[in-house]
Amino acid sequence: MLSCGELCACMILEKFEMSQSTLSHHMRLLRECGLVRGREQGKWTYYSLDADAVGKIRKFLVDLTSNKESCICKNDVDNRKGCDENE
Repeated sequence: MLSCGELCACMILEKFEMSQSTLSHHMRLLRECGLVRGREQGKWTYYSLDADAVGKIRKFLVDLTSNKESCICKNDVDNRKGCDENE
């Protein structure tokens, strides 16, 4: 939901069957790990994704899943076989 932009906690609550305290707990965890930002306005908190954190995660996942020249599998085609095939 936050990928579309900042949302008030009240709007998030409308989409999920959970209490306000449960939402606050989960959003606090996301804020503590740096993925989500929150700002207070009146009695509500507005949440948004932390663009820097999302960018770092995206880069990490691309690096993790991209084909690399230094991959151990490139050195030996037999490494690609399953365990049963080696027996």
